[in-house]
Amino acid sequence: MPPFLSYDDYTTHDDNQPHTTRTPLLLIHGHPFDRTMWHPQRTAFAATRRVIAPDLRGYGASPVTPGITPLSRFAADLEELLDALGVTTCVLAGLSMGGQIAMECYDRLGPERVRGLVLADTFPDPETPEGRQTRNAMADRLLREGMRGYADEVLEKMVAPHTHPDVKAHVHRMMTATNPEGAAAALRGRAERPDYRPLLTKVTVPALVVVGAADEYTPVSDAEAMHALLPDATLHIIDRASHMPNLERPEEFNRALKEFLTRVDENS
Repeated sequence: MPPFLSYDDYTTHDDNQPHTTRTPLLLIHGHPFDRTMWHPQRTAFAATRRVIAPDLRGYGASPVTPGITPLSRFAADLEELLDALGVTTCVLAGLSMGGQIAMECYDRLGPERVRGLVLADTFPDPETPEGRQTRNAMADRLLREGMRGYADEVLEKMVAPHTHPDVKAHVHRMMTATNPEGAAAALRGRAERPDYRPLLTKVTVPALVVVGAADEYTPVSDAEAMHALLPDATLHIIDRASHMPNLERPEEFNRALKEFLTRVDENS
């Protein structure tokens, strides 16, 4: 029985560059977004490899599970999706919460299935007591008030002020369309996340760490610290971008991702 997640599965039909020779790419969106946040990357890379972009449990078109959704549940969902699609190896690319899910997936799947990690605007540290309280309070608020007030408040932190209005509108639309129950369940689960720093020191596959230079949620210092933990990692800082550089500066993000994917393909 296939997994319940809603997803896009893009494959190339170019006989000169069959997608079977390129490592598939699994794109893991952040909170509170959906798979459409990866549109620039799906468009850029589907011509040369298989690109899979799911809506996480509780987001987009995937069904909602009220209560609490730990990062381990998201990772199990993604493993089931890969199994159902017959994907034996892949590169995992996650942004923000999606990056933490990518770390959880690596811990679950190991280097046999995960051939590369892309960790964008994320961090591996466990939640602090203050952070746990804040996330649970936000979950209560979203259930009580819905998503619009939150979306209005954080939009200018999610993307830099000079970002194109169409991108801002897309980000705002994703946030307001998210089901509050799904968002709250993820927040409660994320509040209980483990410490991924010891895991990162044991990662045996290449990694790419990307961060927007103006990101307030996961500043450059967080990316630098994460980069230092990984045995084989490249750090790419994107100027004039905040928390969503894949949408704010897609050309630069895609250049860094293309170089990384080429390296993974050559090593596979």
